[in-house]
Amino acid sequence: MYFAALLARTEDGWEASDTELDDVETLSDLTDLARDASPDEDTVLVFIEQEDAWFGVVRVDGEDDPRIFVSDATAAARSSYGEILLTDELLGREPGAEDTIAALEELVGLDGSEDGDPDTAPDNDNNNDTDTDIDDGFDADAVPAGPLGDTRILADLGLPEAELLMLRTDALAEIADALGAAEVLETVR
Repeated sequence: MYFAALLARTEDGWEASDTELDDVETLSDLTDLARDASPDEDTVLVFIEQEDAWFGVVRVDGEDDPRIFVSDATAAARSSYGEILLTDELLGREPGAEDTIAALEELVGLDGSEDGDPDTAPDNDNNNDTDTDIDDGFDADAVPAGPLGDTRILADLGLPEAELLMLRTDALAEIADALGAAEVLETVR
């Protein structure tokens, strides 16, 4: 079960709104959604939480690039909403690297033959290999385990880096409490 909310800092304090992520496919879409929540270009925080698995915070300050923190990158990588946050830049990859790898794999089959070449690999239906070739779209080697991103994302708002890294369950409530926004976040929960 997912929960997503926007917290916008205004002159009068924090304003919260729940948000649907059904139409959000990219970080750019999510950033636009956050910017729309604050016409005065104030700080907007987007919270995404998958119950007891991971949480993410995206911070948008006006027209600046969004800042991202994900509590558990490997858990987030298994989630369609988490994948939105795990950008190439955040993962330390060259932008578009996955597209290049996919194109190369399509050109050269796993057996090493190029498209159009006859497959000369022997048929070994009786191999005792215990590995299974289940492709769930998740490459454990591509995503580091544990927290990922800007650990100081909320430091100037009242939640130091060390405290952010210690959060596990009910993290969004604890973050909102540290920001002085617990009551407004609770209204949209």
